[in-house]
Amino acid sequence: MSSTTPQGLTRFNTADASEAQAALHEVCASRAWGSKVLAQRPYATADALFTVSDAAMAELSADDLAEAMAGHPPIGRPKPGDPTSNREQSGMAGASDDLKAEMLELNLAYQEKFGHVFLICASGRTGEQMRDAVRNRIDNSPEQEREIVRVELGKINRIRLNRIAEGDPS
Repeated sequence: MSSTTPQGLTRFNTADASEAQAALHEVCASRAWGSKVLAQRPYATADALFTVSDAAMAELSADDLAEAMAGHPPIGRPKPGDPTSNREQSGMAGASDDLKAEMLELNLAYQEKFGHVFLICASGRTGEQMRDAVRNRIDNSPEQEREIVRVELGKINRIRLNRIAEGDPS
């Protein structure tokens, strides 16, 4: 390990396997993804961690993607008491009641069509941007949407892995 390895990454690298696996499960609910990322420890840099994460995400089967998506609450309805989903979906926090109601309708229509929650890297997006994204994506084919979801999950994973690497517990 280089002396430039971030403190959080050093903790992750030296954590026992069950503790590291639990941390990875908080990043992404796919067991296949978590096992692949765990197996490559130790990481010298956050970029090395991201590279392995991206490769693991690219290899996930449809069932693995479904498992990963199951760990994400619908946009506009973060998990109660979960600071991660609340932070990531903060763009909906100040949305009008009309926008929240529209997002609920769109989420339900999307879930009816695709069989899973609408998934987007919500960090830094406004409620209107998320609404526009679901409107634009609802006409996609299931195959197109699965690949978009894979990319969005990769973005979310990088944000969450960066928090681990930097030692941010929240």
